[in-house]
Amino acid sequence: MGASESTLSTSQKRPDDEITTVSERFEGVDPLLERLRSLKIATPILTTPPTETSLTDVLVRKSSSSSASGTVNPKVLLELFSVYRDWQDGKAQKISKKQEELENKIEVADALAVKLLQRFNYSVSTMKTTSQHLSQVHGLQVELGELKGRLTEVIVTAMQYAGESMQRDQNH
Repeated sequence: MGASESTLSTSQKRPDDEITTVSERFEGVDPLLERLRSLKIATPILTTPPTETSLTDVLVRKSSSSSASGTVNPKVLLELFSVYRDWQDGKAQKISKKQEELENKIEVADALAVKLLQRFNYSVSTMKTTSQHLSQVHGLQVELGELKGRLTEVIVTAMQYAGESMQRDQNH
């Protein structure tokens, strides 16, 4: 690296140093940090046979197959299965809880749908009744018009009789 490459060019500006203050403190613990703290150093799963310590051990050694090169520690394997079972139980509990929440939400939605259907049916029934009543209004208006006409005729006739009767009384 040359000298020109190792120094900052003067055309590049450095950002100003800034102080950032945090007004609210996060009360919860970071889950990743909590996981890191909970990690433990475990014993190895596979254990290797004792290594050769002398030249005769190396020369006399029998050829080993890949499966015989290490053995599984049963305690570690049991612990692994236990951890897996605990993890699986935790996941099953979370799934059961979510399933229960969904079932509750479905029940609420069903109840709301039934209520809405009842209100809709009531509205339809009310509109049908109103429509029937409104269809009868025209007939009533026609009938009322006819009655009004007859009443007018009766009043006119009565007025004529009254007028004639008054004229007769005046003439006599």
